[in-house]
Amino acid sequence: MSNKYLIFGATGSIGSSLAEQLTNSDHEVHLIARNEDELKPLSEKLGCTYSVADVLEENFIDKVKADTSDFDVKGVAYCVGSIDLKPLKRVSESDLHNCMKLNLYSAIESIKGFQEELKKNNGSIVLFSSVAAQKGFTNHTIIATAKAAIEGLTVTLAAEFAPSIRVNCIAPSLTNSKIAQPMLKNPIVAEALAKAHPLKRVGEGKDSASIAKFLLSDESSWVTGQIIGVDGGRSRLS
Repeated sequence: MSNKYLIFGATGSIGSSLAEQLTNSDHEVHLIARNEDELKPLSEKLGCTYSVADVLEENFIDKVKADTSDFDVKGVAYCVGSIDLKPLKRVSESDLHNCMKLNLYSAIESIKGFQEELKKNNGSIVLFSSVAAQKGFTNHTIIATAKAAIEGLTVTLAAEFAPSIRVNCIAPSLTNSKIAQPMLKNPIVAEALAKAHPLKRVGEGKDSASIAKFLLSDESSWVTGQIIGVDGGRSRLS
């Protein structure tokens, strides 16, 4: 059996960049996403295996486990995310449930599905939060709540799994991606959002992917339970 890294949300900006960086470093990668039209070309380009699975569907993890039964899992990156923006008066219970399912509940199922293999291989888990979990922004009730839960999950599992499995979390600010396009397609809005960051630009997938690669690798073998901001300084600087 060979060691592989699993990337959930592999066709997104961060997930695809992470897959590219890992394969460029001769690591074996298994890609997971729901859209085969995007997933298959990416897997062919990078020479990766893949699973078509929707994390919003029940028992999605069984499909992934069936597809990965012939190799050991060394690391898991859950790069699935969303941008759910509404003022509180318009937030419904279903809004909260759907966001929590996508960002939190399915992340937990993904970890549970491979916990024993990760333990055996002294593996690593990388989760994704948001700058909005710790810095208040209007209309972010839904997503900030879900991502704050991810940060709580990170430190809890880091304690529970030590010393066998390391668990860390990356908290990006706005990143140039498909889900951010509704905000970034307007040049005036995009420029204003870039200027809101001390480094005067929005993020790129490679920015967070580089940190994720480090956290998955043995180079970060003494790092666990950390929430690392990759946010152009937005969380710390005025």
